Amino acid sequence: MSSADLVALLLCGDVMTGRGIDQILPRPSDPRLCESYAASAADYVGLAERAHGPIPRPVAPAYVWGAALEALARARPDLGIVNLETAVTTSDDCVAKGVNYRMHPANVACLAAAGIDCCVLANNHVLDWGRAGLVETLATLEGAGIKTAGAGRDRAAAAAPAVLEAAGKGRVLVFAYGMAGSGVPPDWAAEADRPGINYLAEPSVDAAHRIAEAVSAVRRPGDVVVVSIHWGGNWGYQVPEAQRRFAHRLIDAGAADVIHGHSSHHAKAIEVYRDRLVLYGCGDVLNDYEGIGGYQEYRGDLALMYLARIVAGTGELAALTMTPFRMRKFSLERPPAEDIAWLLEVIERECRRFGTRIAARDGYDLVLGWD
Repeated sequence: MSSADLVALLLCGDVMTGRGIDQILPRPSDPRLCESYAASAADYVGLAERAHGPIPRPVAPAYVWGAALEALARARPDLGIVNLETAVTTSDDCVAKGVNYRMHPANVACLAAAGIDCCVLANNHVLDWGRAGLVETLATLEGAGIKTAGAGRDRAAAAAPAVLEAAGKGRVLVFAYGMAGSGVPPDWAAEADRPGINYLAEPSVDAAHRIAEAVSAVRRPGDVVVVSIHWGGNWGYQVPEAQRRFAHRLIDAGAADVIHGHSSHHAKAIEVYRDRLVLYGCGDVLNDYEGIGGYQEYRGDLALMYLARIVAGTGELAALTMTPFRMRKFSLERPPAEDIAWLLEVIERECRRFGTRIAARDGYDLVLGWD
């Protein structure tokens, strides 16, 4: 099958460009925080520097992507979709919830630098700086030519899919949902006259039915549908059976060709069900956790970018390649061989019960196999 028959989708988990990362970009936000751990976002830069050495300031917008830019140029995805867990705003309306991510709107070029086409916003950080912060986030991304899914100025806009065009290959629809189990407050749900996110209380039969109806209302023959879901906790490899049943129901109903799951800070298992891709947890791609202790056994400094090749017109998975990176000095770098081997072993272990397997290619990329 030629590349002309395949839609190449770059799928990434959490992109957290606020706080420490925002501070090294060309136009940092006011560094003051409303959290108990640190009083200033600059403290997170200091932690990273103590761990791995000085970080230049200011850096170019593309700096944070580091070695990923070369990998993206090699992969040449048709479209890039990420979960943006950062408000892009100057709002000072800090919501008292413990951790708040904010990037200055003038730094939005750091998202464009990676060729991101769609930011999923249905998560537990996009309203960290209030509803005004969400509205500014939407406007800033729109101004940068980046489409959004999962949040909006009202309920209808939050529920509407991002409609992306894969040149010469058709449309890709991105529907996005934030679930309570990932820490999304129920009152963040968009209402008829109130900005918010596309909220789901739980992965229920009724919720799957509603999603199927929403997809059916706009899907055209040949469309590829991505259902992006922020679900589950930050740490731990277990995939709840309720999540698996929910993913299967959506695929059975013809409501999803790709399940793009995120919230976990590390990569989780992958399943191929009825020739459709299910990513249960993509892990973080960018964050400012460098130098912070705790949960080292999950290697949160390691990241994966997923390149899924989907058969245009049918939605079936043709291939999945994962490219690993390591965060150092707030920039993605190519990890050493021992880190790649660790990722291979862990992801292979977690995939086994889902009937999938992982192999290394050229000593660097990881490739999915399935029966």
